[in-house]
Amino acid sequence: MNRGKITPPFFEVGPKAYAWGDDVVALARRADELSRAWGVAVIFTPQYVDIPAVAAAVDLVHVFAQHMDALEPGRGIGAVLPEAIRAAGATGVLLNHVERRLPRDVLERTIHRAQAVGLSTMVCADDVEDAVTIARLAPDIVIVEEPLMIAGGKRSQAARDSIAATNAAIRRVNPAIRVLHGAGINGPDDVYDVIASGAEGTGSSSAIFTAGDQSAVLETMIRATRQAWDSRQTMEDR
Repeated sequence: MNRGKITPPFFEVGPKAYAWGDDVVALARRADELSRAWGVAVIFTPQYVDIPAVAAAVDLVHVFAQHMDALEPGRGIGAVLPEAIRAAGATGVLLNHVERRLPRDVLERTIHRAQAVGLSTMVCADDVEDAVTIARLAPDIVIVEEPLMIAGGKRSQAARDSIAATNAAIRRVNPAIRVLHGAGINGPDDVYDVIASGAEGTGSSSAIFTAGDQSAVLETMIRATRQAWDSRQTMEDR
């Protein structure tokens, strides 16, 4: 279980409800091996019930919950307590995904609760304007992904061209925030293009978990993350 700071390049593996139990633990172990081999930080967001098993199976992977609620210990049947997520072995939490939107005031409270119990926060935004607003709430990572591109959409050249401007807008608010650009990541070429265009991280769900060989697809994506990052650093050093 990794409680260290997430540094670029990084890659988020999102099982959603595609995988659980032994299968998701096995892929998390493989992600751990690939993180070590390629020097890419990996964030893994399993189902709540799989957090303890995944956290126990990995050394380098950062285990994040898929959501949590802002409640305090006490009453709250069916809600997800921040302290319980931390105790289960997670080191962070994903918030405000398009499949689990939060009103802005609730999102702000939830970020604060996560920070209070020592959980990192990775918060989703639809576009640059949304990302700037969310950056003012001081999460650790902002995920910028256009909802229409999630689960199989194709990332356009315009979307790639907007990455640098989006990063700059977020950093004008808070330069410490890491920025992940996701959605429309269907294979290693998409990973390479996004990182080469200026993203610090990217990630994928459906392209990995609907593949016949999930481990092989994950490897191609993590390798592409490192290759694009190294190529970009070389270009920037010239």
